[in-house]
Amino acid sequence: MNNSVSLLNTAKAVIHQQAQAVEGLIPQLNDDFEQAVTWAHQNKGRLILTGVGKSAIIGMKISATLNSTGSKSIFMHAADAIHGDLGMIADEDIVVCLSKSGNTSEVKTLVPLLKSRGNKLVGMTANPDSFLAQHSDAVLNVGIPHEADPNNLAPTTSTTAQLVMGDALAICLMELNGFKPEDFARSHPGGALGKALHIELGHLIHENKKPLVRQNTAVNEVISEISSKLVGATAVLEDNTVVGIITDGDLRRMMQKHSDFSSLVASDIMSKNPKTLNSNTLAKTALSLMREKEISQVIVTESDKYLGFVHIHDILNEGIQ
Repeated sequence: MNNSVSLLNTAKAVIHQQAQAVEGLIPQLNDDFEQAVTWAHQNKGRLILTGVGKSAIIGMKISATLNSTGSKSIFMHAADAIHGDLGMIADEDIVVCLSKSGNTSEVKTLVPLLKSRGNKLVGMTANPDSFLAQHSDAVLNVGIPHEADPNNLAPTTSTTAQLVMGDALAICLMELNGFKPEDFARSHPGGALGKALHIELGHLIHENKKPLVRQNTAVNEVISEISSKLVGATAVLEDNTVVGIITDGDLRRMMQKHSDFSSLVASDIMSKNPKTLNSNTLAKTALSLMREKEISQVIVTESDKYLGFVHIHDILNEGIQ
């Protein structure tokens, strides 16, 4: 029990320390940050993220975030850069170099090469007096009081600070670029977020889920149609226009009201003028409507033509919530 308490206290201390370090980045933001964002926004090239060790891993993540939020970026490992990969940098690219110390051998070799090419260099370092800082066109100060490990050695709090600074850079650029949810959907079509922003009801229509009856269809045929199409309802059509809907609930109420329903037809039990949604309605929008109205399915149309039903499970199965 004592060991458990000790472990929890250690974990809480690590999280608290890192949270404080992140808060400490706020007063370290200055004109250099604003200048770096402005250059990146006005630049026609890419943001090249580079670094070594754990900084390289953070650089890869920042590059991925930039790409997913509308800013062109690639990652270049600093060790590879000085062995041939410098050729991937174009004249208009801006290089963001991550290094806690700013004094590693790779950085000291790479920085003069970048400067000789004329590319803008943004240094992200915890040491404002370092070689990297002294030779950068703008410096993003990610200095921290202490790493999370008791020996102050393992890159923990320092990499968290780099990651947060990179996120701040990406989100500022996202706002300046006017990046919208639709843009996010285009670059994330396969994920749940992307699906929520681009999947329309028309994409979820199944031909075998297109129950329909006419106003004069006998009730026993209505029951058969609803049972066979497995969406819990059927549309009622007149001259190819939806004029009503009959749901499982309507059938239950009919059975409670009538002991003999052999003479009844669809028009006797349908709900008239049901709510329909166009095929280009976002599935996420339809899901919100279903939850609000406490219904399990919606009728989908296109130019007033009946296309079929979409059930709430069709949407949820896409990972849309």
